Amino acid sequence: MSFGFKHGIPADADLVFDVRFLPNPFYIDELKYMTGNDKGVQEYVMGFPEAGQFMDKLEDMLRFLIPNYIKEGKYQLVVAIGCTGGKHRSVTLSNELYRRMKDKGNYGLTISHRDVK
Repeated sequence: MSFGFKHGIPADADLVFDVRFLPNPFYIDELKYMTGNDKGVQEYVMGFPEAGQFMDKLEDMLRFLIPNYIKEGKYQLVVAIGCTGGKHRSVTLSNELYRRMKDKGNYGLTISHRDVK
């Protein structure tokens, strides 16, 4: 799930990751009114090496955690990725995480973007 910190952390989040360390597309005039569902924002955010490094580390951690949570009887895990407003960076990275994880294991993954209207 993507979200914006300015709207509060999702109450049902089990794991929360803050991606406000990445440059904010909101301050780029041509990207300001787009979202992380748009190619221009995705290219901007993922164009920073730190975005790919973060995704590699997050994917590796989740591949370790998910089977262990299942082993302990947890059958739902809400991973929340947040940025300032919940429209650019968090959406881009949530989409990328979903893309990377959707075919890895039979986990029934879903994706949502809480603050994209």
